[in-house]
Amino acid sequence: MENTIYLRMHPRLRVNRGNVIQLAHIAQFVGDPFHFSKLKEIVVYKISEEDQQIVVLDVMNVIKQIRKYYPDSDIQTIGPSQTIIEIPTKKRKFSIPFFILVWILLFIGSGLAILNFHEETGMQAVHQRLYWMVTGKENDKPLILQVPYSLGIGLGMVLFFNHIFKKKFNEEPSPLEIEMFNYQEDIDRYMTAKHNENVRSSRD
Repeated sequence: MENTIYLRMHPRLRVNRGNVIQLAHIAQFVGDPFHFSKLKEIVVYKISEEDQQIVVLDVMNVIKQIRKYYPDSDIQTIGPSQTIIEIPTKKRKFSIPFFILVWILLFIGSGLAILNFHEETGMQAVHQRLYWMVTGKENDKPLILQVPYSLGIGLGMVLFFNHIFKKKFNEEPSPLEIEMFNYQEDIDRYMTAKHNENVRSSRD
């Protein structure tokens, strides 16, 4: 038990170019507390200028580095077998004209989508029918129904996405955050599968 090291790789890590990655950065480990300080300082990878934006670090390479210092240790791995290292690129300067252009395109596009949906479902006729059922009068533009309905759409979208600017109403993730999380998970699985395929090809 004294020579056993339990290792769990982090699924993803963001590191700037030129940094040195130590074991403590990419993994959690449990073992003899006497060796913890040395384990934390073991260098497993160094980001070079030749690396692209994504680097996949396999647990086998990590084990090889640990073996150099603890050759007699029994290393038990738990969880993911790869860590995806993301190397951020230089941030572009914020462009106000570009932001305004994107905002206008999104505003017009979402507005047209809502208008087309209501036109196809005959929402205006529904409002006219509801107004007639409640008041007994004909009205081609029942604004008393259309205005609250339009405001309710905006309020419903805010509640649905659980966001108003950067403020959240509660800790529950919004549907957009869940979709982004699932999208990131799919990317990570693809990157690890591609890495494993390249390793097998190089061996063949």
